[in-house]
Amino acid sequence: MLPHQLELLAPARTADIGIEAVNHGADAVYIGGPSFGARSTADNSIQDIARLVEHAHRFHSRIFVTLNTILRDDELEPARQLAWQLYEAGVDALIVQDMGLLELDMPPLQLHASTQTDIRTPEKAKFLQDAGLSQIVLARELTLPQIAAIRDVIDADRCILEFFVHGALCVAYSGQCYISHAHTGRSANRGDCSQACRLPYEVKDAQGRIVAHDKHVLSMKDNNQSDNLRALIDAGVRSFKIEGRYKDMAYVKNITAHYRTLLDEVLNERPELAAASHGKTHFHFTPDPNQNFNREFTDYFVQGRKEDIGAFDTPKNPGQPIAWVNRVAADHLEITTDDTQLVLHNGDGLCYYDLQKELIGLQINRVESSGQGVWKLWPKDPMSSFKDLRKGVQVNRNRDMNWVRTLDKKSAERRIGVWMNLSETPKGLALNLTDEAGFTANATLPLAWQAPNDAQHAHEKLTTQLAKLGDTLFEPLSLQLDLQRPWFVPPSQLNALRREAVSALELARQQGLTRLPRATPLEPPTLYPEDTLTYLANVFNHKARDFYAKHGVKVIDAAYESHEEVGEVSLMITKHCVRFSLSLCPKQAKGVTGVQGTIRAEPLQLINGKEKLTLRFDCKPCEMHVVGKMKRAVLQAASESPLTFYKKRPAQGVH
Repeated sequence: MLPHQLELLAPARTADIGIEAVNHGADAVYIGGPSFGARSTADNSIQDIARLVEHAHRFHSRIFVTLNTILRDDELEPARQLAWQLYEAGVDALIVQDMGLLELDMPPLQLHASTQTDIRTPEKAKFLQDAGLSQIVLARELTLPQIAAIRDVIDADRCILEFFVHGALCVAYSGQCYISHAHTGRSANRGDCSQACRLPYEVKDAQGRIVAHDKHVLSMKDNNQSDNLRALIDAGVRSFKIEGRYKDMAYVKNITAHYRTLLDEVLNERPELAAASHGKTHFHFTPDPNQNFNREFTDYFVQGRKEDIGAFDTPKNPGQPIAWVNRVAADHLEITTDDTQLVLHNGDGLCYYDLQKELIGLQINRVESSGQGVWKLWPKDPMSSFKDLRKGVQVNRNRDMNWVRTLDKKSAERRIGVWMNLSETPKGLALNLTDEAGFTANATLPLAWQAPNDAQHAHEKLTTQLAKLGDTLFEPLSLQLDLQRPWFVPPSQLNALRREAVSALELARQQGLTRLPRATPLEPPTLYPEDTLTYLANVFNHKARDFYAKHGVKVIDAAYESHEEVGEVSLMITKHCVRFSLSLCPKQAKGVTGVQGTIRAEPLQLINGKEKLTLRFDCKPCEMHVVGKMKRAVLQAASESPLTFYKKRPAQGVH
């Protein structure tokens, strides 16, 4: 990828979803392989990935495979073998977290830094570039000036900056959350997060007073950078990443189409920029991010810290407000929509908040219009089961069945523009094709000249027949006839000429797609920005340790998953601050008469059933630490099936 190119990077849970991501305008797709991906239930076979690669490469879209868990010693060789299998399948890059992979005999594949590598500083970004990473995804918590500061130290010819622009937000700095492992033994760094952040908690202050009750205080709204794309481009971002390797086909179609539309607007405004792949996508629907599951939207920290980034009331999809309840009957309810033009459908998903601000689902079996925005609704479940449903309650819609059916069908076509030229040769005719990327091909038709019956419309007939590119990759931009006289050409022969030329152009495009080159690490090895690494560095095998030692690190602790940190430690580090969100931040109180000096950043406690976590606040960098310790049951289970990590522990300080 070149520095002036913009890449729309879409997720895929399966190869079929990845194919539709390409069809809906993705310049690249990231997908999990058979193992070692940080989404444990989103695995795909080598054969399926090869099928996706073949489709994507027709448009010069790229396929990146996630190999981004931390690895035990006994997993290094299987991971290396998998990397070679993926190389043979034609993938373009591997997304990695474990630096031990850089010490193995890996295939000549480009390596990208996973979000799990937690890139927040210019120093770390430059180090990873110098160590041989060609594309790095920046922490979601960065502001525009922080992104620009990283851009200023990166060589744009060697390393591409990637940034998440849409989807679910992990509240922790990626790679810096161990709550799941501490409580359940399921490691987020190994693709098996239990999502403790989406649970409801009681929040108590240092005096034991309840500050918040049953609030999802670690649950974030969903990321949406639609309004910040131009600013992110100016700050140096070139790859725009959509979260969602667990998401369904409709989500990927819709959100990919949404950002394809927005980025195409930017490309039309700024001719010095270009898309990273070829072709124009035509959609059979109007993309709308509100139609997919979301927890409402935030642009997080890109434009600075904001108060409304949390989805504290519910981790579910609240949908869009559409109506108010008029009447509740024994077997149905009646609502009036805010927009009288709005249409409801059998099977729509509605919801509302009860008096405790819990979101209650209301799936509709049958709808009946009474006119003027008034609708009668018969729910799937008995009316008696809907708590606090009464007149005056606001109703939201979180699933529109008409929308669902639209995206169940073919919803986009992607075509590459081609200039066509038909000319005479001494032996007959030649058809030359040049596509919008500059690839060319031609085919010849040996044919004696034959006069047409209708000379006046002969050119028109030839043009019409040649332009029938049908289900090929291509669509005609223009068709020129360089003929000295009118020709009659049998349609079957004209079709054969066109097919031969198209086939030759596809072959030229295939041969013209070059493999992304593997970056060469700097020699001598550049020094890591720190000389001491704690468990937060996620070093889980001897090769990762060798990597950091080679780069000048003197003290290297083992990853949290090695169970050496048995006391209280930071189980999560996050830019999200519960004190700030609850208006209890000392900085917020600064200068407020009567309040200044009375609020301190004392710890808070989170309680969910028997689970207790402590919140500690580091106000200088404006970060929150969720503190706790590993459960006895997790340690016991680990002792019964010990890890092979560090069979022979290397001496500290020995390189």
